[in-house]
Amino acid sequence: MTSKFSLLAGASMGIALIAGGATPAFAAKKPVHHAKHAAARSGQSAEIEALRAQVEALTARLDAQEQNSAQATAQINAAQNQAAAAQVAAQSAQTQAAAAQTAVPTEVKTQLAANKPKPQWFDSTSISGRMYFNGSNISQKVNGVKQPGTGTGFNIKRLYIGVDHTFSPIFSGNVTMDISNVVGSTSNYNFNANSAASPANSTALVGRGFYVKKAYLQAKLNPAFIIRAGAADLPWVPYIEGQYGYRHIENTLIDRTNFGTSADWGVHVLGDIAGGLISYQVSAIDGGGYRNVKVTKTVDFEGRLSTSYKGFFAAVGGYTGKRANDTQGAVTGATTTVNGVTYIGGGHLHTATREDAAIGYKNKLFTLGGEYFHAKNWNNVTTATTDKSEGYSLFGNVNFAPKWSVFGRYDWVKYSEDLNPQFHQHYYNGGIQWEPAKIVDIALVYKHESLNDGSLAAISGYANQNAPALSIPINGHATTNEIGLFGQLRF
Repeated sequence: MTSKFSLLAGASMGIALIAGGATPAFAAKKPVHHAKHAAARSGQSAEIEALRAQVEALTARLDAQEQNSAQATAQINAAQNQAAAAQVAAQSAQTQAAAAQTAVPTEVKTQLAANKPKPQWFDSTSISGRMYFNGSNISQKVNGVKQPGTGTGFNIKRLYIGVDHTFSPIFSGNVTMDISNVVGSTSNYNFNANSAASPANSTALVGRGFYVKKAYLQAKLNPAFIIRAGAADLPWVPYIEGQYGYRHIENTLIDRTNFGTSADWGVHVLGDIAGGLISYQVSAIDGGGYRNVKVTKTVDFEGRLSTSYKGFFAAVGGYTGKRANDTQGAVTGATTTVNGVTYIGGGHLHTATREDAAIGYKNKLFTLGGEYFHAKNWNNVTTATTDKSEGYSLFGNVNFAPKWSVFGRYDWVKYSEDLNPQFHQHYYNGGIQWEPAKIVDIALVYKHESLNDGSLAAISGYANQNAPALSIPINGHATTNEIGLFGQLRF
């Protein structure tokens, strides 16, 4: 509006100046001709009319701008009003929808719930499996002479099929079947591994057995307090297998040398404390292993206390009990002579004990760890003699590529510190592993084992589990060398 008045004022002044310029011409006393005065007046009138036309054009343009500005303002106001109205309408619709939902009759809700698909048992059930396999060449020698176990072959050492079912947030169950080669007695009575008839029976090949390895009901009352009843994992061997990571290559130390096993029948209490910083497990068990269920007069106990912090892990554990030998009428403590020393049986069973320890560090790049055990009377529960055993294992691996790793391990075991100090074993393996898929591992492996015996009588030496046991003569030396492809398939 100000610019409009400025333009009009300027135009008006221009007209006034032109009109005023004519005054001196009329005021002059000099005579002029009438024709000249008429021409001058005609020119001034034309200029005035031109200026007037410009003023009118400017006025019209300013009026149009003001009209457009007013229309734009009106449109903006209208849009704002529409947006506000839409927001109010949306809030109203939301309020009405909430009210409508609240107002749905109980009968309608019940009907809607009844039409939903009912959960099925298999919705809370999962099936898993794991297979260990190998194809390799084995060379077994005793005092430099090749034994019948020498040769090449393919084997499936283990096939586990597991079924897990969740009954509720607290209760669940597991059944895991173990399919493996069977060597030993097939009788269903309480088989005594230390009886005189056992060696003959234990060397008879039975075939491929189908065992219940795990069958338990679990109550998870709290992450720190879980109870399992039935055949379940024991505290030590499964823990070390998890740290080692190459169970498909070889059993861990005490499992490989028969100073422990991975599962047994009983009651197991376990849990994690402080977010997994501390873990524990205590098991009250039969003591004969998951393949040898027995009725005994006492129970055995195995336990573990472990910790894990930023890759570091450490654990201590132990075992005590009669190893399922405490049966009614069991043979105990007969008098015997070893190395010129006579041992008088006391008519009672010895208690087998084992102390365990492990320590190490693992991350995405590498693992380095080890375990140690010391046992007393592990194989002398029913004998008059007493004995001690010990051993250690060092293991490690480097994951040098996303699907590739190199690994190695060394075991040393002294089977009999008191009765046969020369009876000891060295074992090591090494290789490279490829993971072509998440469910498959394939490794090229070399294994070596040497076993010495210094007793006064020949024994059946415990050789590498991939090969038959060897009969080692007095002061004998047995070796097993193996090379081949080892792997696992899991789902």
